[in-house]
Amino acid sequence: MLGVVLGAGLSVGPSVQAERRIAPEQPVAATDKPMRWQDARLLAEVLELVRKDYVDDVSDEELIEAAIRGLVGDLDPHSSFLNAEELNEIRISTAGEYSGVGIEVALENGAVNVVSPIEGGPAALAGVLAGDTIVAVDEVPVSVENLDDTIDRMRGKPGSMVKITIARRETPQPLQFTLARANVQVHSVKEKLLEPGIGYVQISHFSETTTPDLEKAIAQLKRRNGSELHGLVLDLRDNPGGLLEAAIGVSDVFLEDGIIVTANGRAADAKFEMDAQPGDALNGAPLVVLVNGGSASASEIVAGALKDHHRATILGQQTYGKGSVQTVMPLSDGHAVKLTTSRYYTPSGVSIHKVGITPDVVIDAKQAADAPKVAGIDYETGLALGLLKDDSTRDTDRPIRQSSLK
Repeated sequence: MLGVVLGAGLSVGPSVQAERRIAPEQPVAATDKPMRWQDARLLAEVLELVRKDYVDDVSDEELIEAAIRGLVGDLDPHSSFLNAEELNEIRISTAGEYSGVGIEVALENGAVNVVSPIEGGPAALAGVLAGDTIVAVDEVPVSVENLDDTIDRMRGKPGSMVKITIARRETPQPLQFTLARANVQVHSVKEKLLEPGIGYVQISHFSETTTPDLEKAIAQLKRRNGSELHGLVLDLRDNPGGLLEAAIGVSDVFLEDGIIVTANGRAADAKFEMDAQPGDALNGAPLVVLVNGGSASASEIVAGALKDHHRATILGQQTYGKGSVQTVMPLSDGHAVKLTTSRYYTPSGVSIHKVGITPDVVIDAKQAADAPKVAGIDYETGLALGLLKDDSTRDTDRPIRQSSLK
C-alpha cells in the first residue's frame, strides 16, 4: 500500500531519506584535481551522436538533464537530480504544510481510496470519509498510473476551488464535492491511551513538525491519564524516514544525555556528532519501540540511539538498513541535487547501512500479520503492552534512567 497525500505531493516510501534542511544556494567547491579533457570530450561526443543520429529529435535541454540524472543516480540509490517540481515535493514533505484539500489515500486493487481525510482540512470539513474512492478531479478521471497529475490538480492557491468526484459503497450515485483549497497541516504523530498509565504514539514520517508534535502528544496522554505515564509504545513501523533534525529531536525527547548519532563524510559539514540535552519526557518510564522492514533512515537513527543507550526495548523485525544522510543542494534555474554526503553511526559507533537494526525482541512478520487484533490492538502492540505492564509492575519507583554511553 502506497501512502499518498493528494494535493500535498507528499509521498512516503522506502526511497524517502533522512535529509538535512534545504540549504541556501552556494557555489560548488572546487576539487584539487580537474577533470581530464579526454573524459569531457567523450561526453561531448556521445551527446553529439545522440543529437544527430538518435531516431527521435531530443532537445539539448533534455539531453543535458538526462546526462546529469544518470551521473548522479548512478552513485547510489539515494542520490538524485531534482527538477523544480521534485524539489518542491521535498520542501512540502519536510515542512509538513501545503495548500490543497487534505486527503490521505492509498492505491488498493486498482483504485485510489481515502485512508483518512486530514483533520481540519477542506475534505474532512466537507464530509469526505475514510473508505471513499476518488473517481475524478475537476471531471478528469483519476489514473493510478499517473498520480502526479492528480496531485497537481488537487493543489493550488488557498481559496481557489477544485471539484472532487467520489464513489461511496452505500451510495449508488457518485458524490461531488466542490472544495476551497486551504493551508493544511500534515501531522506525522498520532497518540492514544492503550490503558490507564500506558500510552501509544505512532510516527508516520519525520518532518519539521514531528518533534513538537511528539511533545504535544505525550503531554496530551498525560492529561488524559490524569498523571504521569507508566510506559509508552513508540510505533515506527513502516516509517520510511525524513529529516535528520527530526530524528535527533525525537531521540532527545527520551534521552537525558549522551550521543544520539555521529556522521562522517568528505565535506567539513558532513562530519558531526549530535548529543542529547537533559530532559526525558517520560521521566524514565519504560519505552518499547516497534519496528519492521519498512522502518528506515531517520527511524533507524531513533531506534539505534534508544537501543544503544538501553533506553528502550526494540520489538519487531529487522529494519531496512539505510545508514546514509542526503543533503539537498539547490542549483540554478530551480534545479537541485540530492546527494549522499555522510554515513551515520549509532552511539556505539556501528553503521547499520545495508544491515539494519536487530530488535531486542524479534517477532515473525507472518505470525504478526496473521494474528487477529484483540480489543482493537494488533499483535505486536499487544506484546509491547505486556512488556510495559510487566516492567512497571516490577519497578514502580524507577529513577530517571541515565544514558550509558558518553
